[in-house]
Amino acid sequence: MASPATTQTVRPLDTLRFDTSGPPQITSVIADHLRLLGARTDRPAHGDASTGTATDTGGTTLTGCGFEPAHASATWADPLSGLVDEATVQAATGIMAVHGRRDGGPRGLAVDYAATATGVLAVQGLLAALVGQARGGAARAVSTSADRAGLLAVSQYLAATGADEGEAAELAPGGPPFTSADGVLFELETLDPGAWAAFWKALEAPPEALRAGWRPFQFRYATACAPFPAALHLTARSHPWERIRRAAAAYGTEVCALHPLAQRAAERAAERDGAAPWSLSRSATGRLTARSARLPGAAPSGGPLAGLTVLEAGRRIQAPLAAHLLGLLGADVIRIEPPGGDPLRGMPPACSGISARWLALNRGKQAVEIDIKREADRRRLRELAAGADVFLHNWAPGKAAELGLDSGDLARVNPALVYAYTSGWADRIEDAPMGTDFMVQARTGVGEAVRPEGEAPAPSLMTLLDVLGGLLGAEAVLAGLLLRERSGHGVRVDSSLLGAADTLTAPALRRAARGQNPRRPAGFRLPRPTADGWLAPADADARAVADHDLGGLSTTEALARLHEHGLTATAVTTELSDLHHDPRFPGSISRDAHGAPAVPDPWSFV
Repeated sequence: MASPATTQTVRPLDTLRFDTSGPPQITSVIADHLRLLGARTDRPAHGDASTGTATDTGGTTLTGCGFEPAHASATWADPLSGLVDEATVQAATGIMAVHGRRDGGPRGLAVDYAATATGVLAVQGLLAALVGQARGGAARAVSTSADRAGLLAVSQYLAATGADEGEAAELAPGGPPFTSADGVLFELETLDPGAWAAFWKALEAPPEALRAGWRPFQFRYATACAPFPAALHLTARSHPWERIRRAAAAYGTEVCALHPLAQRAAERAAERDGAAPWSLSRSATGRLTARSARLPGAAPSGGPLAGLTVLEAGRRIQAPLAAHLLGLLGADVIRIEPPGGDPLRGMPPACSGISARWLALNRGKQAVEIDIKREADRRRLRELAAGADVFLHNWAPGKAAELGLDSGDLARVNPALVYAYTSGWADRIEDAPMGTDFMVQARTGVGEAVRPEGEAPAPSLMTLLDVLGGLLGAEAVLAGLLLRERSGHGVRVDSSLLGAADTLTAPALRRAARGQNPRRPAGFRLPRPTADGWLAPADADARAVADHDLGGLSTTEALARLHEHGLTATAVTTELSDLHHDPRFPGSISRDAHGAPAVPDPWSFV
């Protein structure tokens, strides 16, 4: 079919209309993002939704402007699994187990993390289906579910359970935030062991404590816990906040006080275009010629992105995950790695000599070693970009421009390029700290949102924003590819961990903006202990379940008793390795060529 392009298109879904129905926690995210991408609907915007069950059926359909209708279904899970809402999905997929490591037992996130990820995945599927159509492919329907989103969210932690060796750091309770003498809760960040040591020495921490604390601090991104020596917390409590800030500034570490949701809500109200988790802008190099556009006309034989090439220069999680998702959709992904390869390939624990966590994000990608500090290698990178469809990176702010590899530089060699930058802050916060997952959680109120009322705020040590930021990065690239197809211009797209934080906390921020308490009530999504494990009630049944004494019953017996009373709950996965044989996910977990556990693709296309 002919590409449904129009020179008037300024957003990828302009002139398209959508209709959506289903679980409100999921569909509210879908509707918000489709509107921001330009689609219109006659339905009113969703309000806050705290419940939604697997019996909510339906889907989302996009129509208009020469496209065949694109349909996406997004549900909680297979109805036979017994997973009916956010709480039961978090429990079954291991999200509660990973988030609860710092506390010594499973805990539910007080935000709708699985639902939010599912909504973003559904929008990705719709965008990918339209890109495939515009490139000559047949119309496709896509389905996704919250249980798949949950498995994707824990995929790195799950991969480590199949490694040939144990974790590099202890899995035990503990971690930030720290508390100052005057009661300020704060996060600390540094990637330099020397800076870590100098900071704590300045605060007169015992030498053995600062030495013992570095390793759990360094690996907390991988383990979701950080069992520091108690002496470090005692040291922080012995100094006022200003003294701690001065020590951090003097010795190259960064500290960030935990900010309340109300403050972030006020900031967003004052931000221009602050609602969007990403931004898209057309290339300034002018309209593409037929020769330079390089847009394939034949129907792709594989996924909707088959035949497209993605160059990825990513570190850690955010950009590599975004590129991984694009690869799952059919694109050929080429990683740009430094001489000697990505050092994270060797991060323990390993499967067949390769980091299990690295495999979870990078399996199936090609790799090219390029030293971006050398002009000859930068020329080589520009040559690769000249033949690519997407260039994706998450370098430090300003680095691309310094190297002559910013969007304008690469547009000169490839005006058809979709240039994608995944950052921490998107230059939207003045005096922002280092743009890492836990610092962004601290600065944006996520630490308050993930804990219910009555508990001290604490950013989750599960990499919530890195994962959701990767999902948003892939969504932004797909929006850019569709805008390129429709407008005939190259596109720059920007996404960020800040956008991920605002997307995740959107319901809480709306409550704060209305002057309401943004936090969930005390005890929200707190699993119940049984004689041999834990169970999690569905959100709608949590109060009724609290009336039952289950402590002396096995999990199986407790679930049967609740079922007799018409109440819904599910067993909490506490060991991720058990997911391989969990009847709620039959056949979902496989192993890759290196023996590392691999979760299923988050979408199915038909």
